[in-house]
Formats: sequence, structure tokens, C-alpha cells
Amino acid sequence: MTERHPSPNRARRAEAADDDRPPPARFAYDRHTWKEIAHLLANLPMSLFGFVYVVTMLFSGVGLTVTVVGFPLLAAGLMGARQLGKLERKRARALLGVRVDEPSPLRLRGNRNGFFAQLWLMLKDPVGWRTVLYDFIRLPWGILTFTITLTSLFVLWPVLPFIARGLANADRAMVRGLLSPSDELERRIAELESDRGVVVDTAAADLRRIERDLHDGAQARLVNLAMGLGLAKEKLLEDPDFASAMIAEAHGEVKLALQELRDLARGIHPAVLTDRGLDAALSSVASRCTVPVKVTVDLDARPAAAIEGIAYFTVSELLQNISKHSAARSASVEVWRANDRLLLQVWDDGRGGARLDGGTGMRGLADRLGAVDGLFVIDSPQGGPTTVTAELPWRDRVVEQG
Repeated sequence: MTERHPSPNRARRAEAADDDRPPPARFAYDRHTWKEIAHLLANLPMSLFGFVYVVTMLFSGVGLTVTVVGFPLLAAGLMGARQLGKLERKRARALLGVRVDEPSPLRLRGNRNGFFAQLWLMLKDPVGWRTVLYDFIRLPWGILTFTITLTSLFVLWPVLPFIARGLANADRAMVRGLLSPSDELERRIAELESDRGVVVDTAAADLRRIERDLHDGAQARLVNLAMGLGLAKEKLLEDPDFASAMIAEAHGEVKLALQELRDLARGIHPAVLTDRGLDAALSSVASRCTVPVKVTVDLDARPAAAIEGIAYFTVSELLQNISKHSAARSASVEVWRANDRLLLQVWDDGRGGARLDGGTGMRGLADRLGAVDGLFVIDSPQGGPTTVTAELPWRDRVVEQG
């Protein structure tokens, strides 16, 4: 079975593209035809309301720009136009099956540059102005579609499904052209905002894990070590043999605490990755796997530190999954660069059946890769073998001066 995990917003747009197309029009009336007729009949009251709102907002706002209230009034009118556009998108979605992404909201609360900066942001809002244009040109179209549809219900009802389809397609084009997000850049912004949430959640989870490991592991061991050394100090003169035994035990505790701290540091960012790169770091991870692993790294340069770290931890977690869940006899790791992408492929001959929702950390890996514009593909039929391919954007490494 093969599962791809692109960014959630891209997946939703791909699904929406398939849902946008209604079935072919027929002489018989079906639910799609009745929905289109309802939309066309509702065009008149909706376009009349929108036209009155836009004309009132423009005349009052522009006319009062000579006073202090003109520009704030115009900005408030544009914010209201945004809500009209949202209502029209919902109506088109319900009756015409048109699914377009919601435009990105204006970031006013996070803008600390003052009232005038926020005002200017609202006044130059392209979403609001395109909605104003949409409502301004809709009145004659609303009158036309209402008249044709209502007349056809009584005079041309046998061919009304074809008439309604043609008029509804024009409505679909207007909604997509004027009420959809501005361009690919705005859609990309919305996608990155969603991915940012994943990055924040992942970072918070990592911090909690580090805190828990420090508290339950090395910290507890060091507290016991301090108590043991304190007891040995008290017994040093009274019972030298007992104190010597306590010091020997404390020495062992020090070694264990140091090992736990090394493991924790390796989990945050291993020194071998910083010093020697992916080849050596992945070979070190593979040596700790319970399954024999062949590592092949074909890179003529090192990627950026952030990309290198994500690649390392992705392979590390996949190898841990192989050790715990796969029952494999052998595995392999391949890393190479293809143009501006860094590709990783981890293979094992285990039992297979790995899934994104299988509870083995695959979903977390996929989300982490998606947050940096990466891809995550699982090919794991029942009975095996399992092949996991990860793709990351390549960014050149910045050489620090000093």
C-alpha cells in the first residue's frame, strides 16, 4: 500500500478540484439542476443587497475622505465586503458545488505599527476590493439570470436544465475569478500558516520530552549521587570501609549519569552530525539498530544544518521503528540529492503493514516534513517489504565565519 502525505492545504485543493464538476445537464430535473435554479433565482436579492451596500459604502467613504472619518469608514466598508464575499462563497459552495480556498485573514492584531498602519492595511486589501467589484457588476447579471430562469420555468421548462447549467457556469467563473484567494502566493501563505502550527507543536513536544528526560533520568540520578556522597562524607572517619563502598557506588552513578546525558545530547543534536555530517551520523545510528543496516550517502556537499537535522532524525526514527516493529532481517538507508531536493529512502524486509495512522510515529514524521515543504511516502504492503521515501528541500549550508 502506498500513502503520500503532501501538505494538508494542497490535499484539500486536489479534492476540491474533483468535487467542482457537476454531472452533465439532462432533460430530467435532478438535485444539481434544482440547486442551480435556486442559486439563479437568489441572484436578484443577493446582488441587489450587495450593490446597495457597495454603492453606499463607496459614496459615503470616498465622499467623506476630506474629513477624519472618511478613510476609517471606507476601511470598515472593505472589511464588511470581505464578509459579503464569505457569504457568497458559502452560497456557491452549497448550491453550485464551487469550492475555493478562503482568503488569508488580515493580520491586524499582530501589527504593532499603530492605528495608521492597520488602516492602510485595510484600505489596500485586495480581497475586499475584488469583492466590491464582484458586488458592483452583479446587479445587471442578477436581474438577467432571475428573469431568464423565472420565465423559463413556465415557458422553456423542457430545456431549463441546459439554460440553468450555462448561466450557473458563468456564476462559477465569477466566483472563482473574483472571490478566490488573490494568487498562488496568498494560497502559499495560508499553507505556511498551517504548517507553522505543526512546527510550533512539534517544538513544544520536543521541549517537554527533554524536560521529562532530564527530570526523570539524569537529574534524579544526580540527586541520589549527592545524597550518597553526603552520607559517605559523614561515615568517612567513623567507618572508612563503608564510606569507600559508598564512594565506589557513587562513581558508578556518575558514569550512568554521564551516559544518560550523552544520550540526551544525541537526541537533541548529535555531535557527530555537526562535526562529520550525515554519512557518519547515519552510520552511527545504523550501528545501534538491532537489524543489519547498509547505509549509502551520495552527497557532494552538506545541506543546511536545519535540513540535515531533520533528515537525521527522520532516518533515526525510522530505524527505531524497524528495530521495534518490523521483525526484519536486513535494512538499508540511501541518501542522495536530486536537483534542489534531498531524498531519503529507508527499506526493510520485515512484515510490512506500516501506515501513517499506525501509531508508530509515522504521522509525526510526515507532519514534520510537511512543515518544511517536504513529502513523505510509505509503500508497505502486508507481508513486506517496506519502503519509506522522504523528500526535503535542499538549501545550501551557510559557512560560519569566526
